[in-house]
Amino acid sequence: MTLNTFNVLLLVPTGINAAIGGYAGDALPLARAIAAVADNVITHPNVLNGASLYWSMPNVLYTEGYAIDRMARGDWGLRPVRANRIGVILDRGMEPDLELRHRQAISAAQTTLGLNITDVLVTDSDLGVELRAGDSGATWGTIANLDSLLRAAEKLIKVAKVEAIAVVARFPDDSDSEALQNYRQGKGVDALAGAEAVISHAIVREFAIPCAHAPALQPLPLDPTVSPRAAAEELGYTFLPCVLVGLSRAPKIITDRNLLKPDDITADDINAIITPYSACGGAGLLALNPLPHVQTIFVKENQTALNVTPEMLGLQGIQVENYWEAIGILTAIKAGINHHSLRIST
Repeated sequence: MTLNTFNVLLLVPTGINAAIGGYAGDALPLARAIAAVADNVITHPNVLNGASLYWSMPNVLYTEGYAIDRMARGDWGLRPVRANRIGVILDRGMEPDLELRHRQAISAAQTTLGLNITDVLVTDSDLGVELRAGDSGATWGTIANLDSLLRAAEKLIKVAKVEAIAVVARFPDDSDSEALQNYRQGKGVDALAGAEAVISHAIVREFAIPCAHAPALQPLPLDPTVSPRAAAEELGYTFLPCVLVGLSRAPKIITDRNLLKPDDITADDINAIITPYSACGGAGLLALNPLPHVQTIFVKENQTALNVTPEMLGLQGIQVENYWEAIGILTAIKAGINHHSLRIST
């Protein structure tokens, strides 16, 4: 990256009930606003995914969380691309009607959006996804047949030569659960997010290729009281469209630093990080925060189910009340202005 390029890492960890970014693409307006200030925004799929809703931005790098962590530690670089060849993995555990719905979504993305989706592969075994939740409210999951997922990914990469992978796994239906009802009302944790992260992490860790996940679920009963924060997930039979759009321009992962090019983004090129104040335990944040060229902004208003604060970890940065303030701070940093000079001294 050139000296004058301003790169921002936007973090909203998944599955922790973030007040902004813990629902169906509700952090997308935030990403759009930051993209108007920054030259490049690096953020993870859950910030940008809104099921059938999405907003493609050329300067936003749709980057899976494990890849963000490896970039932040200085191991990997991210290379912006014009377009990717996308392969899709479908869980053999899906019912025929659900599989057909997802195949139709793929066809629609190819025809209506012109995406380069080259191959669709069904796993050789049911993936067997199970959901878990901890006492803190954070969620995660397990995959009974992870090896089946990895075999499918390897075949797409080696045989079909795909450059990004979308996964659609059959998730358990639990339409009567209290957790789901709370989520639909905009006051609960996303029970699926933690397991989704396990799926995408596994493929990125093994193959260093962009990956994102869309859960396969039967449609929920119509509910006129659904919160606007969760409403994007009520619009169709699949969450796949936003994933395909995001992966179509997801950055190429460069694992060999000797192969880096001048326009690739590495830890050395990050100027600022924005993260919730109560969710400071991520590997990427911990790696970048001590670097002198990186300014960290902690946002208090975006409360989460966690209580991992910068004070607990000895992290340095600027604490702000909300994202309005955070974007103002970013503008000052980009302009080379001391942000304190923008307020009345007391």
